[in-house]
Parts: sequence; structure tokens; C-alpha cells
Amino acid sequence: MLGVIVNTFTVIVGSIIGLLFKKGIPERVTSAIMKGIGLCTLYIGISGSLKGENTLILIISMVIGISLGTLIDIDDKINTLGNFIERKFNKGGGEVSVSKGFVTASLLFCIGAMTIVGSLNAGLTGDNEMLFTKSTLDFFSACMLSVSLGIGVLFSSAFVFVFQGAIVLAAVFISPILTDAAIAEMICVGSVMIIGLGTNLLDITKLKIANMLPAIAVAPILCYIIY
Repeated sequence: MLGVIVNTFTVIVGSIIGLLFKKGIPERVTSAIMKGIGLCTLYIGISGSLKGENTLILIISMVIGISLGTLIDIDDKINTLGNFIERKFNKGGGEVSVSKGFVTASLLFCIGAMTIVGSLNAGLTGDNEMLFTKSTLDFFSACMLSVSLGIGVLFSSAFVFVFQGAIVLAAVFISPILTDAAIAEMICVGSVMIIGLGTNLLDITKLKIANMLPAIAVAPILCYIIY
């Protein structure tokens, strides 16, 4: 869990630094930064989505995962938590929704290739190197995100800890189905979600990305059945 703890800490520190700089930055600049982050997010998603080798697994994983996520309504539950945080810490109002910052940052930090592979490596072999590398990247991402999305990014550190920690702890139990092909398809599915998150950041779409999260868990199961 050391890698998860370090990653959580860097998100907290990066967010605090970004919030300190946020006060002196004009709104038009933070808006431009947001669009830039959106474009970078699209690039990351497109790059990762090319790792998958079986389009059928991607499609079926998304269909089953979105169906489960929508029935449970994960997006609503995460937003409810974000709104609770907003009521507690944004009583004076603000330009950016605390809930939006919390949800966007939580998803951006948690559904990428480095999250999946790094957490699995940490759980299966105790190798935290990839999570340490991710921590460095997340530090700078948290700085930039908190400038444009505010204090909600800081609270996303809790989601990072829980989500990545769950993967680390679960890795030992699901290791029999974690082939290279399964991990590649998990990365592909997660990357498609990152593309959707990028279009949301660019205000092109309003997709409920959180409702797609179960698809990441469905992908390795399908790989185990098919291969």
C-alpha cells in the first residue's frame, strides 16, 4: 500500500499548491487551462485505447459495465458525495462547483493505464515503481486541475486512496484471470472512458463516466472466458 499512500499524498500536496496560486489567476486563464487539460486528456485516452486487441471484448465490457453502473447509478452516488463536500466547504459560494472538481479529478486520477497496472503490480509483486511514477505525474496534474477546478480536486485524494487501495488488495484474489491480454483490455476500456472524460472537460458532452466504471472489472472476466 506504500505506493497508494504516496500517490494520495502527492495529490494532496499538488492540490494545495494549485489552490495557493489560484487566487492570483484570472478566470479566463483558468478556463483556458481547463480546455488544455481536456485536450491532453483526450490524447491520453486515445493512446491508451490502442492497447486493446479485441474490439468485441471492449464493446461487450462497455455494454455490461454501463448497464450495471447505470442500474446502481454510481455517478449519482459520487455526485451526492461531492455535493455533501460542497455544502460543507463551499458555503460562501464559488466560481467552480466543488462537486465537479471532486468527480472530474477522481475519475482522471483513477481510470488510466498507470492506475490499473501500477496497482496490480503493487498488489501482486509489491513493486510500487509505477505508482511512484504516477505520483509524480499526479502531483503536477493536481496543481493544474486545482487551479481551474478548485478545492474539489483536493478531496479527490480520498477517492484515489480507496480506489487504488481496493485494486491492490483485490489483486491477489483475481490474479488467476489477470493475463497480459486481460490487463491490456482493462487499460483499453479505461482509456475509452478517459476519452469521454476529455470531451466532458471540453464541454462537448456530459457523459456519466462514473457509471461506466464496472466495465473495467468486466473486461478481464470476458478475457478469461474467451481465451
